[in-house]
Amino acid sequence: MPKAPAIAAYDPQPLRDRVVLITGGAQGIGRGIAQAVLGAGGAVMIGDLDAEAGKACLQEWQAGDRAAFRQLDVARETSVRNWVKAALERFGHIHGLVNNAGIANPHQGPLHALSLATWNRYLAVHLTGAFLCSKHALPALKSVGGAIIHIASTRALQSEPDTEAYAAAKGGLVALTHAMAVSAGPQVRVNAILPGWIATDAWKKPGERHAPKLSKQDHAQHPAGRVGTPEDIGALAVYLLSDASRFVTGQQFVADGGMTVKMQYA
Repeated sequence: MPKAPAIAAYDPQPLRDRVVLITGGAQGIGRGIAQAVLGAGGAVMIGDLDAEAGKACLQEWQAGDRAAFRQLDVARETSVRNWVKAALERFGHIHGLVNNAGIANPHQGPLHALSLATWNRYLAVHLTGAFLCSKHALPALKSVGGAIIHIASTRALQSEPDTEAYAAAKGGLVALTHAMAVSAGPQVRVNAILPGWIATDAWKKPGERHAPKLSKQDHAQHPAGRVGTPEDIGALAVYLLSDASRFVTGQQFVADGGMTVKMQYA
């Protein structure tokens, strides 16, 4: 009779010696993910349009050679190519990619007044950016058996008025997730995180940082009892980047404190 499976030890640093690239990694959810990766023993290359915010991260983290920053425009292929190249030159390997960069404001007015330029900008930053970063990082990720995470949104599943461009871009990321999981597997796993209401006020660059102003009603809307934080998304990202999730790919994970399952009555 076969022996019973042994109890596996829990690894308190599941990303030890792993390198993770994070777009939009200098503020908000991206910074939360970067700090979670560092806390899990990994190294990070963050990319962001805001050079001031990126440099502030390195100064505040004091993570030494485990953290690097390079200015990045995810909508420009040359910028993406150079960013990935810089990461490989700095660290030698890439084990994970988090496509987080995006335009924070989902509201752009009524559809009949939405300009084509604005529509294209949302698609370029959210969707084309994820495509370009995945395209250029994929060879390195395949060589080590890595993982990709797309940061979508619960707005891929539900909407407020006048958010068509944002919702379409985030919905596209969900579809891109399962398509890439099939194409890139089994070497690379691809999953999506769909955050809900995440308070990022305290996760901005120093000159814009402040405590979030949230009411009891804001928190009470969530079955979990509170508005989310970047740490909540970071914890889930660490799981999806680690070997603990090696049987998980092509999936979308809603992290919204339960808001999408709660019936809303006026």
